[in-house]
Amino acid sequence: MITSSGVSVDVELAIDAVLAGADVVRGLYGQRLDRIDKGAGDFATAADVAGEKAILDVIRSARPDDGVLGEEGGQQGAADTARQWLVDPLCGTLNYAVGTKVVAVNVALRGGAAAVADPFSGEVFHTDGTTALVRQEGVTAPLAPSSASRLVDVNLDPPFPSAPGFRAVELLARPEFTAHFRPRVVSSSLAVTWVAAGRRAAYVTDGGDLSDSVHFAAGIALCRAAGCVVTDIDGAPLGPSGRGLVVAADAEAHELLMSALKA
Repeated sequence: MITSSGVSVDVELAIDAVLAGADVVRGLYGQRLDRIDKGAGDFATAADVAGEKAILDVIRSARPDDGVLGEEGGQQGAADTARQWLVDPLCGTLNYAVGTKVVAVNVALRGGAAAVADPFSGEVFHTDGTTALVRQEGVTAPLAPSSASRLVDVNLDPPFPSAPGFRAVELLARPEFTAHFRPRVVSSSLAVTWVAAGRRAAYVTDGGDLSDSVHFAAGIALCRAAGCVVTDIDGAPLGPSGRGLVVAADAEAHELLMSALKA
């Protein structure tokens, strides 16, 4: 990790925050939790709300003047502050609610440190914006992207803002895709982090500008620091005019995906 005190403190704060959220998520797992309807088939649980509170308590204790955009609580503090934390306390709520342990806790400082925790494996993926590492049971190792598995996670959850021009489900049937990759469907942004860790060749999702999404910001930061190729579904840089997200372990995998997407 970079030894600059400001950067290392932010990384440790991000790690402490996701660990606090992960403790809540793990502790409430398996309990009967009321669902909080968010409309359009989406919902939160008491674990989402309690996890976000635990994360915010950690951030506020260390940096009370920082802004926070939370998946459940929305904007807290000034939205235009130079330091803005993006928080998703439980990505994969439906998985969690039905007893599937494929979820992530995401915390990212916009333009800076980020961390993603897997509450059940105990892994914490983190970056200072330059290096990407994973910490588990006190051991820290660098992340090493690889497309060798040829596994690609494709997000099939609605909404589908780019339809009918782009439908992720159609990608799975295209010869340009199946000639090189094998699909997986994981309803959690943990799959983005798996690209940085070398467990997936790529990840694809529709959407608008996802560069500052509470769901994806931490994973994007990790993938960039690990050396992955990160673009929108048109192959353009992420930004206000972007559509969705493509994260590939290397340039070859990205080029093959772009060919399939444009076919």
